[in-house]
Amino acid sequence: MQLIAAVVAGPVYLIMGLIQAFTRPGFDITRHALSLLSNGDLGWIHVTNLVVSGLLVMIGAVGMRRALDGRGKTWGPLLVGVYGLSLIGAGIFKADPAMGFPSGTPEGATILSNHGLLHFISGGLGFLALIAACFVFAHRFNSLHQKGWAAYSIFTGVIFLASFIGIASGSGNGWILLGFWIGVVLAWTWISLMARRLMLGL
Repeated sequence: MQLIAAVVAGPVYLIMGLIQAFTRPGFDITRHALSLLSNGDLGWIHVTNLVVSGLLVMIGAVGMRRALDGRGKTWGPLLVGVYGLSLIGAGIFKADPAMGFPSGTPEGATILSNHGLLHFISGGLGFLALIAACFVFAHRFNSLHQKGWAAYSIFTGVIFLASFIGIASGSGNGWILLGFWIGVVLAWTWISLMARRLMLGL
């Protein structure tokens, strides 16, 4: 049951996020990061999405710990759990309004509040933890001569790291935001497939 939480966490986060992205007035998925959805009258929806997704990941990390043995049993699930905790932190500490969202926000708004800074720190630590988890599991798979899964984990970690560096640069470039979307989807997919694999006892 705990591993199921990790399997569904990604779909829950992405589906709920995309529904909001395409229905919230003034939100432009080609310009705005999902974190901005935490603002405005309906911001509580995205805050809830972050917290619930984070809790699911943390529950799933416990399941990973119980299902694993040998190399990666300690650090792999722990790092995944840190990512889940960071999502909760990112929900509690909201991103600052920016780039005209929500409506009424100046297009060039650059104020960084304390909660906005904590949002960035929480998210950044979580992203780095998940990237590290990818490499921990890649090492495990390599030691088990499961080269395909090792390569898949490395690929996910590298792409997610590149997308994080791009978005952390602060550029509003649409291609960078697209790259970050690709990295996020890959990362969530990796978590779901990892949990599914462990559920099957592989």
